[in-house]
Amino acid sequence: MPGPHAFRVAAESKDLDLLRETLADDVVLHSPILFKGFEGRDTALFVLANVIEVFEGFRYLDEVHGDGTVVLRFAAKVEGNLEIEGIDYLTLDADGRVTDLTVFLRPLKAVHAFNEQMSARLGAAPPA
Repeated sequence: MPGPHAFRVAAESKDLDLLRETLADDVVLHSPILFKGFEGRDTALFVLANVIEVFEGFRYLDEVHGDGTVVLRFAAKVEGNLEIEGIDYLTLDADGRVTDLTVFLRPLKAVHAFNEQMSARLGAAPPA
C-alpha cells in the first residue's frame, strides 16, 4: 500500500510550497460551487490557499489509490460550528502530479457557508 500522496501531506501541513510542487502546470481545479474550473497552477494554488484558511480543523479521514487517481476524504468545520465533509478526487500525471482536482462537499448548509466565505475572499474571480 503506498504512503500518503504528497498533496495530502501538503494540505494537512498547510505547506503551500509543497502544495505547488504537487500540482501540474496545467492543473484544473473543479470547485463544488462553480461550473467552470480554475485553470493553471497559480490560480489553483490561490484558491487552495484560501480554502486552507476557511476550513477549520481540516483533517483527512481516508485515502484510496487507483490507477492514476487518488481519492482523499476529509472533514473540517466552517464558521466555527458547521461540520463539512468532502472528497478531493485527484487525477495524476505519470510523475504523480495533480492534473485535475475535483472537490465534492456536503451537507448543503455547510456548503452554503463555505461558498459565502470563499466568495468574500475571492470576489468575482481569482487572479489570472
